[in-house]
Amino acid sequence: MEDWALIRRLVADGVPQRQVARELGIGRSTVERALASDRPPKYERPAGPTSFTPFEPAVRQLLVKTPDMPATVIAERVGWTGSITWFRDNVRRLRPEHRPVDPCDRLIWLPGDAAQCDLWFPPRKIPLEDGSRTLLPVMVITAAHSRFMVGRMIPTRHTQDLLLGMWELLQDLGRVPRRLIWDNETGIGRGKRHAEGVGAFTGTLATTLLRLKPYDPESKGVVERRNRYYETSFMPGRTFESPADFDAQFRDWLGLANSRVVRTIKARPVDLVDADRAAMLPLPPVPPAVGWVNRVRLGRDYYVRVDSSDYSVEPNVIGRFVDVHADLARVEVRHEGRLVAAHQRVWARGMTITDPAHVAAAKVLREQFQLPRPAADPDQELARDLAEYDRAFGLIDGEEVA
Repeated sequence: MEDWALIRRLVADGVPQRQVARELGIGRSTVERALASDRPPKYERPAGPTSFTPFEPAVRQLLVKTPDMPATVIAERVGWTGSITWFRDNVRRLRPEHRPVDPCDRLIWLPGDAAQCDLWFPPRKIPLEDGSRTLLPVMVITAAHSRFMVGRMIPTRHTQDLLLGMWELLQDLGRVPRRLIWDNETGIGRGKRHAEGVGAFTGTLATTLLRLKPYDPESKGVVERRNRYYETSFMPGRTFESPADFDAQFRDWLGLANSRVVRTIKARPVDLVDADRAAMLPLPPVPPAVGWVNRVRLGRDYYVRVDSSDYSVEPNVIGRFVDVHADLARVEVRHEGRLVAAHQRVWARGMTITDPAHVAAAKVLREQFQLPRPAADPDQELARDLAEYDRAFGLIDGEEVA
């Protein structure tokens, strides 16, 4: 190829072909062929039969029925005994001809139209109240048009915590996108049905929650790419003392990230978010009913359970119905509207949270219950009004009633 380039350069500089052939030590016909060719010379071996050729029809037949069949299985089915590497190379060459094609379109996101939601799992364990450390999910929402990002850590993937996280992030965003796009997250829904409470949540917001079909990553690629961005730009070198510490650091960093130019849209999210918000729906006048809600009869141990932890309640309402409500930070219990317990919610698993005042009140009630009861007066028990017998036998004033 070097001679071909040199021949063409020398002739272009005005060197006669005879002199070029003499200086390079090649024939004049070689010089003529180099000048006549518009591309470098390349050795091409003519295609011929190989050891794979007799097996190709059978391999194609299997690929027509099962395009994703592993090459090792195909080799066993057709009776191949040669090099498996050579066989794999040939199967790899044939497979695209039989695999169905699933094209994806370029998506255009209009202002206010959609926000993509997802759970991001930071690759670092977070310390909890009981001293344990665990991986916790982070609810993240990205406005599709402006690429504006909001996020916060949540304790579980249960529907209640997912809806709580979404509501808090939508309040941070200040408006409600016309579509909330999710994948098939279990807490949001599976198959054709949303999880319990999701329909009421979206109805209150007057928005639509769209759950994507399987194998459709492109429709949620905006938020997926940001998940990788968080891991490569936010996480390196950071340590966290608690979920609250994580949220504080993440919120500060998002303020910087939203001020950076996004390569695909050639603009900063903070410059586009106002136009995005203007086309969104307003927040509802009445907040949606979100959180952990339960109505139970308080047992003798005067504790109620939220998620996997137990919280104490005033023991003087034992045996009565109480209403339990919990959000991401607080647990409240009420009896007929009166607050009978209030605790900070714990994110650790299987903890027991006790208010010392509840224990003291239970001790007083227990001591009162154990006091000996006064004996009843036997004379009072035997005394009975004789008129009761007359009424029992149908007599009034000593005469039988007809």
